Amino acid sequence: MRPFMLFLAALVGCAPSPTPPSDPTPELQALMAQSARAWNAGDLDGFLITYARDSATTFVTARGPIYGYEQIRGRYAARFEPGAERDSLTFAGFTVRMMGADYVLSTARYVLTRGDSVTATGPFTVIWERRPEGWRMVHDHTS
Repeated sequence: MRPFMLFLAALVGCAPSPTPPSDPTPELQALMAQSARAWNAGDLDGFLITYARDSATTFVTARGPIYGYEQIRGRYAARFEPGAERDSLTFAGFTVRMMGADYVLSTARYVLTRGDSVTATGPFTVIWERRPEGWRMVHDHTS
């Protein structure tokens, strides 16, 4: 039985080790930039591309949580109606922390500007999930 144990140990030693997940930072930054471009162009659905389209997605504001993609979409809809004013959106200070192979915690700051003036800014924390369609926000806490 000893030769069998040696054979088994050799097989285990030859097994490939799990590949560590690649750094998703460039992909997530690209998604955030795409979202900001859509905001600035008045494209609501393009702006919301980063959010998971399901009822479990949460968006937490100072007034409390909003549950579900459709409710999050409804929160922003008025800002995208024809003639509605929206200040220009950018993101700053984007950081990423892997929370597992398919989950990421990111933090950043949103910045809204009108001309040369900052009209609003604040921090946000997002939990991303890797899904078949790519990385999507499943939780967004914006202050």
